[in-house]
Amino acid sequence: MAILNIFNSKKLQQVKSNQLGSFLKKFSIEVMPRTAAKIENFNSILPKETRVYIAHLEGVSIDDMLLTAKRINREGYEVVPHFPARIIENKEILEKWLKLYREEANVKNALLLAGGITKPIGNFKDSMQLVETGLFDKYNFKKLYFAGHPEGNKDIDPDGSSKNIDRALKWKQDLNDRTSSDIALTTQFCFDPKPVIDWANDLANNGIDLPINIGVAGPAKLQTLIKFSIACGVGPSLKVLQKRAKDIKKLLLPFEPNDFLEALAVHKQQNPKFGITNVHFFPLGGINATANWITEATNN
Repeated sequence: MAILNIFNSKKLQQVKSNQLGSFLKKFSIEVMPRTAAKIENFNSILPKETRVYIAHLEGVSIDDMLLTAKRINREGYEVVPHFPARIIENKEILEKWLKLYREEANVKNALLLAGGITKPIGNFKDSMQLVETGLFDKYNFKKLYFAGHPEGNKDIDPDGSSKNIDRALKWKQDLNDRTSSDIALTTQFCFDPKPVIDWANDLANNGIDLPINIGVAGPAKLQTLIKFSIACGVGPSLKVLQKRAKDIKKLLLPFEPNDFLEALAVHKQQNPKFGITNVHFFPLGGINATANWITEATNN
């Protein structure tokens, strides 16, 4: 009986690995100008079909963003720069950025989000106001990604509800349905598959059928993930990390997203219409560490 159980366990693990490899196809990854500069050539670590998002944090110049976008595009990747509404001063600045990206870096995609600061420095407070300028259409940005929040967001809904997020999602669904824009959601990173599955199913039940790129933290030290999770407002799934932190045997080992992604991969295989279509990695433990983990996961 023990031998049979071991065999079944190995067989189950192989099934999970196969489904995980399929689930990870056409993943995306997020970099910053300073972290991208440490990679000699992305071709040595990422497949060519990878979408590379470039995070635009407060204090990062458009020149640094543009140089990074041009370099990554030159190496053959689809580039998705961030457009954080609250750090863009006005419509003129937004148009300048869009024109530079299109004409100098051949960028056609964008991630639109409110941004990580509480008080806007200019005229924009959310991603919808950016779209309403009409400039993304003017410069032919047809693939627009918006932030998704599987565990809510207290910055958007301070009362703990989801009413503002829900209203925004319906606006984005309508934008997708009534225009030629191609809209998708890219989410914050999470650690617990159950609330993610429930959230994606709730969207579908409420008429939101936008493709979902689920955010995942790449391999990293547990302390690093907890620090970033608190700073980024990760919700209830932070308990997964806190529980692991109590296990002294695992405390010093890198946390890897195997369990989280395998659960989603199995669910996707069993429910092909499930709304999560792709995986988006936040390489909090380093781009190379995340790329190596993906290579191992897809080759098993």
